Amino acid sequence: MSHMYPLQENAAIGTITEVHGPVVVISCSRIPPIKQALTANLGNELCLFEVHQHLDKQHIRAVTLHRASGLHRGMTVYDTGAPLHVPVCLECLGRVLNLLGEPLDGGSPLQTQTYRNIHAPPSSLSEATSSNEIMITGIKVIDLLCPFAKGGKTGLFGGAGVGKTVLVMEFMHAVASLYRGASVFAGVGERMREAHELWHEMKAAGVMEQSLMVFGQMDESPGVRFRVGLSALTYAEYLRDTSHQEVLLVMDNIFRFVQAGSEVSSLLGRMPATVGYQPTLITEVAELEDRISATRQGNMTSVQAVYVPADDMTDPAVNAILSHLDTKVILTRSQAGKGIYPAVDPLQSSSKMMDAYTLGSRHYTIAEGVREHLARYHELEDIIAMLGIEELSPKDKRIVQRARRLQRYLTQPMWVIAAHSGIPGVSVSLTETLDDCEAFLLGKYDEIPEQHCYMQGRMKSP
Repeated sequence: MSHMYPLQENAAIGTITEVHGPVVVISCSRIPPIKQALTANLGNELCLFEVHQHLDKQHIRAVTLHRASGLHRGMTVYDTGAPLHVPVCLECLGRVLNLLGEPLDGGSPLQTQTYRNIHAPPSSLSEATSSNEIMITGIKVIDLLCPFAKGGKTGLFGGAGVGKTVLVMEFMHAVASLYRGASVFAGVGERMREAHELWHEMKAAGVMEQSLMVFGQMDESPGVRFRVGLSALTYAEYLRDTSHQEVLLVMDNIFRFVQAGSEVSSLLGRMPATVGYQPTLITEVAELEDRISATRQGNMTSVQAVYVPADDMTDPAVNAILSHLDTKVILTRSQAGKGIYPAVDPLQSSSKMMDAYTLGSRHYTIAEGVREHLARYHELEDIIAMLGIEELSPKDKRIVQRARRLQRYLTQPMWVIAAHSGIPGVSVSLTETLDDCEAFLLGKYDEIPEQHCYMQGRMKSP
C-alpha cells in the first residue's frame, strides 16, 4: 500500500490467526507497542495495520487501514519499527493526499526524506502561546457577533444544505488572501462525490494553491477515518512550524471521527458507555484537540464542522467537542429558508472573545446592540404574523424595522461561489462593519429600502 513501509524478511513478527472485518488478531513472537504500524503482503499490495490492543503475552488486536477483503489466516505480518508517519515538505500545498501522504490527485509522490509521526504529543506548555487577537475573516456576521480567536478553535454546527461547505471554503479563501497563509482540509468520512466537487471548486476559486487536502473517505476502513484527522493535523503542525505563517485547519466532519472511534471500539470488544459511545470518547477527542494550538513558531486556527445528532446539543460527542472550542457558530435551516446567507443564527452563536476587554468597548457595545435588536424582533415575530406590524408600539416598530435591515445587511456575497451566483464576492473590514452597524442602530439608514441592504458589502453613505 505504501512505499514508506517496505517488507523486510527479518522484521517478521507473527501471523494472522483471526479476521473480524477490519480487525485482525495476530499471534506474535514478540509484542509490538500500542499504535505501532505493521504490514502484510496481499498480492501486489502492501497492507497496513495499527496495533490497538494487547490480548495476552502472544496475541494482539490490530485495525486494518485498507479493505479487509483478501486477508486470511496464516498471513505473515511484519513490524515497521515505528508508528504511522507521513512525508512532509512545503511542496505538499496544492495537493490532495490520503492518510499516508500518498497522492490522490494523480500527481507524483511527495519528494522528501522528512517524515513525521502522526501520533506526536501536543506542544509543551512552555512553547504554547495564547492570543486575545481576533482573526478577521472579512465576513461581517462572523467578525461582528462571533469573532474567531487567532490560534483558537471554532465549531461550525449545521445540517446538510445550509451552506457549511461554502462558509468553510470562504474561510480558506480569507486565510489565503488576507493573511497569505496556508489551509489544510481534513475530509473525515467524506463521500467521493463531495470530495471531487470540493477539490474542483477550490481550484476554480483560486484557493487550492495555498491549500492541502487530506481525505479518508466514507468507504474506507474505520481505522482510516479514525486517523485521517491526525494525519491532516500533522501536516498543519509542519506548515506552522516550518513556514511560520497563519495556518487554517479545517475538519469536515469531526463527528465522523467520533463515529469511526466508536466503530473501532466496538470491533475491539469494549463495553459501550453513555448513549452507545466508546468509553474512551473524551480522551480521543482531547488527543486531537489539544494538538491544535498556537506556538512561538506560528498560529494554527481550526474550523471544525460538527454534526449534531437529532439536533441534540446535549449529546455526549457534541459536549466532548464543545468543551474544547473557543467559538460556536450555529447555521440554521430557518435562516437559510429566509435567504439569509451565510445562514448564521446570530442569537445562538457565541465566542469567548465577546467581552469589552478583548474587543474594545465600541465593538462590544455595537455587537450587543445588534444582538438586542435581533432578539427583540425574534420575540415579536409571532405577534407580527398574527396582528401585523401596525399593532406594535412606535418603539417596537422602530426596533423591528432596524432589525430587519440589520438582518439583511449581515448577508454577504461569497468569493468562492461568485461563478454560480453571478454576484462578485466581497470582503468587509471590521471597521467598516462597525461603522455601518452603528449607523443602523442610530437610525441613519431608516429611510433606505430593506432590499438595498441585502447581499451588499459596505453600505454607501446616506
